[in-house]
Amino acid sequence: MPRTESALRLCLIEDDEIMGESLVQLFRLEGFAVDWCRTAAAGAEALAAHRYSAVVSDIRLPDRNGGDLFLDLKETLTGLPPFLFMTAFGTIDRAVELLKAGAADYVTKPFDVDVLVQKVRGLAEGYGAVSDIGDQSLGVSPAMKRIAESIPRLARHAAALLITGESGAGKEHVAKLFHHHAIGATGEFVAVNCASIPESLMESELFGYERGAFTGAVKAKRGLFEQAHQGILFLDEIGEMPLSMQAKMLRVLQDKRLTRLGGEKAITADFRLVCATHRDLRAMVDAGQFREDLYYRIHVIHLRIPPLRERPEDIRWFVRHFVEEFNHAHSGERRRIDPRTEQALLSYAWPGNVRELKHAVERACILSNGPLLGAEAFFGGSLDDEVGTSQGSSESLAEYLMACERDYLSLILERHGGHMTHAAEALGITRKTLWEKLRRLGIKARGEP
Repeated sequence: MPRTESALRLCLIEDDEIMGESLVQLFRLEGFAVDWCRTAAAGAEALAAHRYSAVVSDIRLPDRNGGDLFLDLKETLTGLPPFLFMTAFGTIDRAVELLKAGAADYVTKPFDVDVLVQKVRGLAEGYGAVSDIGDQSLGVSPAMKRIAESIPRLARHAAALLITGESGAGKEHVAKLFHHHAIGATGEFVAVNCASIPESLMESELFGYERGAFTGAVKAKRGLFEQAHQGILFLDEIGEMPLSMQAKMLRVLQDKRLTRLGGEKAITADFRLVCATHRDLRAMVDAGQFREDLYYRIHVIHLRIPPLRERPEDIRWFVRHFVEEFNHAHSGERRRIDPRTEQALLSYAWPGNVRELKHAVERACILSNGPLLGAEAFFGGSLDDEVGTSQGSSESLAEYLMACERDYLSLILERHGGHMTHAAEALGITRKTLWEKLRRLGIKARGEP
């Protein structure tokens, strides 16, 4: 049975009717789609048929041990979602063994439901970043959510798209998402970095050539324009394209036809164009460095990708995503981020944006001596120099705990859209108590002057 796509979806494997029904209601109230399986066999069938964000499983099941089920699926199922086990006191040793084998986490019965929800949500969001989005998710910040929400609509109508932003901010990621919605598997995504092609070779690369067109042309070659026919042509760093080439490219965009170097036959090249640059094209036009007619041709729809420092929510999300990505690529390893380190990463400016962050996480996962990723794995022990803050060892415990509380309350508020009543209910406190905490921590909530 083929596996199907899913959003934030939970597989619950629990044979106890009362416990199972309670957990189903709990997680549905938390926004999960829940499939409840009462046996290990039913769980295995569901996991083979659907894509889940996380699995919550009892260890003791009527037909077989839940741990054995996990170990078997780990060997046979590609992209197994994170498993969290519910265990009684007498089977804690078994749960620890499963953690060493690659399970994500466990809770002991009786457990705090808020703790369970928090653990499962963290696992689900982290794995969702790997399994469901692949090249489709842009982040969780409001700015990137707005861009992601606009892409399907743009993909239905826009023939040209201009994406601007700093290097490493995710411009190609947006272009691939546009391709996914506009063309999907029916057309090619042809990516060209204009800055990496020498000017002397650019025309032959873009237009292609016939055999004998020049010395060394021993056989005909399709150009990148031709390869992108009925697909997407992604011109990265369009601002680096020479003026002479800009004029020739404009002609292709207007006529949707081209002629290979050394050829006589016109070839159809009908593609949708996505351009990206970190430069100010309008200023380049004013300076005579970019053709104005081409500028207006590609500037039909403009998306600006904010740098990572302007969307700190995405820093935490991408860190967890890249850590989970590493864990999935290296079976048996379960790296996780230290909350104190997470605070330090939020304070760093990340001039290289998402690309720099990804490399930093990969380096930390490789160099770390244990499963917990501390600041030294990212910053080599020079935390203050890299981050420019005083979050090193001089920070008092009270300051650290206050920072953790501030982040957690901000996360809960964001999760509930700033709604004070819902956030207070989720925290298990009164609305008045929540107001007092927010004022003490300097957090502004909806409706506060």
